[in-house]
Amino acid sequence: MIKVLVVDDSAFMRRTLSRMMEKDSAIQVVGTASNGLEALEKIETLKPDVVTLDIEMPVMNGIEALKQIMAKHPLPVIMFSSLTKEGADITMEALNLGACDFITKDFANVSINILNRESELLSKVKSVATMKVRFLMKRLESIRKPIAIISGKKVRHEILSIGASTGGPPALQHILSSLPAGFPVPVVIAQHMPKLFTQSFSQRLNSMSQIEVREAEDREPLKPGVALIAPGDTHVELKRKGREVIIEFVKDAKYVYRPSVDLLMQSTANTYESRSLGVILTGMGNDGLAGMTEMKKKNGFIIAQNEETCVVYGMPRAVVNAKLADLVLPIDKISEEIIRVL
Repeated sequence: MIKVLVVDDSAFMRRTLSRMMEKDSAIQVVGTASNGLEALEKIETLKPDVVTLDIEMPVMNGIEALKQIMAKHPLPVIMFSSLTKEGADITMEALNLGACDFITKDFANVSINILNRESELLSKVKSVATMKVRFLMKRLESIRKPIAIISGKKVRHEILSIGASTGGPPALQHILSSLPAGFPVPVVIAQHMPKLFTQSFSQRLNSMSQIEVREAEDREPLKPGVALIAPGDTHVELKRKGREVIIEFVKDAKYVYRPSVDLLMQSTANTYESRSLGVILTGMGNDGLAGMTEMKKKNGFIIAQNEETCVVYGMPRAVVNAKLADLVLPIDKISEEIIRVL
C-alpha cells in the first residue's frame, strides 16, 4: 500500500485529489494539509511514501516546504504547478531542489478530462513511490565540471539524441552541464513536458552549460555544439534537407507521449544511420523502445541509464531488456562516455 499525503490550500483540490487516488486499491491517502508547515508536521507523524505538494500556499509555500522535506525527510514529492510561465519557472526550481515530478494544475475543467488527469496522477504516484531519493540528493551535490575533448579526435557519431521523462530534468542537467564548449555534434532532446515548461527548462540549462541550449524552432538546421529541446507537447523529427539536417515539428496522434522519444530516435536512425548516438534516460513506460530498435538496426550506438540512478526505471529498462543498449551506466558516468564514444 502506497501512503500519500496531499498538501494544498484549496479544500476542493484536497478532496478532488484524495478521491482520485482512493479509487486505486494500491494507494491510501493517509492525510491532508493546507500549507507547508502543517505538511512538515504530518510527515513526522504519518510517515507517507509520497507527498503531492502545491506551490502557492499561505504560512509556508511549496518551495520552502520542499527544501525542508529534502533536508529532514527526503521522500518522493510530486509538485502541482499552474500552467503559466511563472509556474513553469518555479517548477523547474522545485525539480532542481529534489522534487521528482510535477503535474500541471489545470483541474478547473476536471469534468472534461477527469479520466486523463486521474490516470496521470495514479501512474505518477505509483512510479515515484520507489524512487531513489538518496541518490537524488547525492546528485544535487555532484554537478560535474565539463569534460575535455581530445584535440584532433575524429568524430564517429554525428548526432546525439536524448530521450527522458520522469526524473529527466536533473539527469539532463547533469549531462549537458558536463559537455564542453566546442562540443563537436548537434544535440536533440525529447523530454516529456507540457507547453511553456520546456522554454523555462531550456533557459535554465543554458545558464548552467558551456554549450548553447534552447527550445527548438520548426525547420531550423542542427548545428554542432547546440542542444535543441523539443517544445512541450510537440513531436519533432529530423530530416535531411540538402546538406543540412533540420528539425521539423510533426502532428501525429499515434504517439501517446509528447514529445515522442520514439519518433526522435527513429528519425535520428533514418537520417544518420550508423553515425547515430542515442541516450535513454529515466522515465516511466517504454517510449524510445521502438525508435531505438530502428537505431540498432542501423548500427547506431545506444547508452541507457542504469536502474540504481533512475527516478523511474521504465524507459531504460525496456531498451536494456530488449538487448539494444551498448552501455548501461549511472548518470554521473554518461557524459564522459558520450565524449569517449563520439
